[in-house]
This record gives sequence, C-alpha cells and structure tokens, in this order.
Amino acid sequence: MKDFFKNPEKRSFQLSPNGEYLAYLAPYKSRMNIHVQKIGEDDVVRVTDATARDIAGYFWKGNNRLIYIQDTNGDENFRLYGVDKTGENQKDLTPFDKVRVGIVDDLEENEDEMLISMNKRDPRIFDVFRINVKTGEMELVAENPGNVTSWQTDHDGKLRIAITTDGVNTSILYREKETDEFKPVLTTNFKETLTPLFFTFDNKNIYASSNLGRDKSAIVKYDLVNNKELEVIYEHPEVDVSRLLYSKKRKLLEGVAFTTWKTEYELFDEKTKEIFDDLESKLDGYEIVITSENKNEDKLLVRTYSDKSLGAYYMYDVNSKKLTKLVEVSPWLNEEFMAEMKPITYKSRDGLTINGYLTLPVGVEPKNLPVVVHPHGGPWARDSWGFSPTVQFLVNRGYAVLQMNFRGSTGYGREFWEKSFKQWGQTMQDDITDGVNWLIKEGIA
Repeated sequence: MKDFFKNPEKRSFQLSPNGEYLAYLAPYKSRMNIHVQKIGEDDVVRVTDATARDIAGYFWKGNNRLIYIQDTNGDENFRLYGVDKTGENQKDLTPFDKVRVGIVDDLEENEDEMLISMNKRDPRIFDVFRINVKTGEMELVAENPGNVTSWQTDHDGKLRIAITTDGVNTSILYREKETDEFKPVLTTNFKETLTPLFFTFDNKNIYASSNLGRDKSAIVKYDLVNNKELEVIYEHPEVDVSRLLYSKKRKLLEGVAFTTWKTEYELFDEKTKEIFDDLESKLDGYEIVITSENKNEDKLLVRTYSDKSLGAYYMYDVNSKKLTKLVEVSPWLNEEFMAEMKPITYKSRDGLTINGYLTLPVGVEPKNLPVVVHPHGGPWARDSWGFSPTVQFLVNRGYAVLQMNFRGSTGYGREFWEKSFKQWGQTMQDDITDGVNWLIKEGIA
C-alpha cells in the first residue's frame, strides 16, 4: 500500500536562467529542502537546512541566488527568504510575526528586486511592496483599499491591474502608468469571467480567458482602456480554454493548452511545433509539460505524466535535440502492473452527455466486477486523466473504479456548470447513479 501513496524523493526541479544549474527539493532530516547541482557533475549542494517545516516553494532569482518561502509550525504565515546557490548568505527577508507574504512578480529582468504582497499593515488585506532580495529593504508600491484580491504587472514589471471582489461580483481595475489611479473597467457576476492572463508584448492590451457572450471560455485579446474584446485568439467547441503559451525571448504566442479527456495542445508557432513533435516522438504515450527553461529558451526541463506513473524529468537541448533523463519520479512503481485509465461517456436520464473515466483491473475479464464509484469533490471541479494513487491501489485489489464529471463539473462551459444550480443531491446525484446503471448495462458491474 505504501508504494502507491509514497511521496517522490526529488521534485520541483527548476533550471537556472543560464541553463547551467538544476535546483530541486529533496529530503533532509525528513523535510524537503533545496538542493543545487551543476548540470553534468555529480556533486550536490544542499542550500537550506529546514528541519521543522518543508520549504513550501522556491525559484531562481538570477543565476546565483534562490528565493523561497516557509512558514512556522503550520501557521501559514509564510516568510520570504533568500540564499546563494552555494548555501551562503541566507537571509530572512521578511522577519515579521503573524505576517504572510505572497509573490506578485519575481521581476525576472531585475536580479536585485521583486514585488511581493504582504499583510503587515492590516492582517485582513495585502499591500504590494518592492523588496531588495539581498538586503530586505522594501518600499510600498500599492496600498490595498481593502477589496483587492490580486494584482498583475505588465512585461516591464509595472503594477497595472487590480482585481476586486465583494464576494459575488468581480471587478477589474486598470491604470496605464503606476503614477495613475486605478479605475474600474469591468464588473462581472459569478457566472461570467474575464481572467487577465498577461499583457500583449507592447503592454497596451491584455490576453485573457473569457466566457463573456459565449458558453465556453476562449482566449481573447482585450482592450481595457475601451473595455472591448478585440480578437478571439482560440476557442474550443467542447471545453473551456484558459492556458496561453508564449515566448518571452521571441515575444510571440506559441499556442494554447486545454483539457478534453486529457491535456491537449494547439500550437501556433512552427518552432514550438517542431519541439513538441520531437518530444512526443521520443516520449510516446506520456503527457508532456515544459516546467522550466533557461533565458535563451534552448534548454528545456521537461516533465512527463501518465495514468500509470508519476513520470520523469528530462533535460532537452533544443539545438541538438538531445533528450537526457534526469530522474524517475516514482521508480518503485512498475508501469506494467498499473492499470489504464480509459475515457468513457454515457447519457444521463435526461439526455445529458457525461464524461468520465473507467479503470479496470489488469488481467481480469471486465465482467460482473466489484466497483468503487469515485466522484470528485468540489463540486465545482473536475477529474482528469493522470496517475491517481487511490485509483491504482483499488484497481490493484481487484476493483473497477468509475469516475465521472457530473453536471456542475468545471471545464465544460457555463451551460453544463449552471445545470447544477439548486441540483446538489438531485440531478447531480442522478448523474452518478446513471453511471452505475451504465456499468451494469454494459455487463462490467
């Protein structure tokens, strides 16, 4: 049983901006700490010494320094720390009690500073500060009036967007310069969404995921000054689209990613297509995610996923097309003994198409099997294809496992989501029952 639920020994790999070093989290005295290794060498330097709590997250700040966050005894009051890649010059940058820090913008082009959010003035709200990551000196950039839940910068690191909420309605506030006041542009109710992703490369408009005037969220270009949609970049007929890929170096859109029964890509850029085609030919059968890259975008850190394992990390050289395996995430799991997670569809009693997944025991005839029905939580969430220790453990013990994205599950558009309104325990529950009846009709259960 432990093998199914065992945590990876190494995770969260990140590539330094110059592409010469790898950082990752690995245990030290039973706590996850940052380790750094020069690519091509065996020596590893542990740069943090956390023993009470895991390092919650980290990233490179230039080629020689790393930034990380950590709380105390689970209080979730995360502090910001800096440390050199050698383990030297470790510093608590926000040494304040009962204060929580968040990252607004790591200011990739500025090795000395970054933007953080912090509730130091008032524990209920988060202001934005510019902080020196070597000295800890900071200055206030924006004071939160009390209802701002998130902030967004342009490509120059200027704070240009604020998102506010009253608990039901969400508003986007915008300013053209940091010396200007934020002004409201658009207010949406909880059924509608216009989610800013990032600014266009000239910093004049934004790319956003929007379901305004449509059922499925699409990627659009939006003019915040005049509050109007300029262009639909990409939309999918069956599912919402909210991920837009782009090249910082080449300043162009590379494509989109979305989830049907698994993650799929629609790529706009020929160079990106060539990279993904080569990776897919070398890593057939796995989902591929580029988790990190160097500043020159010619060395990529690639993570694979599947329904049968937690995959592996690889280093990919764009110029030579050389793919080097770095580490297997769950080497103790033999994929030959794991079960395939198959996409399925069935009709609800009122004619709605329900998407889901069926995982069957390996080497057993799929007939009259005992079944575990495993609906997702939320309920405004969804199941997707990938490795589930719970599912694989149950299947390994002889059970078939049925998962379904009942009405109200997210990712299938507004209409499908809104069909769950006032239907908790009613038609939502019927969707689950109808899945069981489908299994019986098919002779599986």
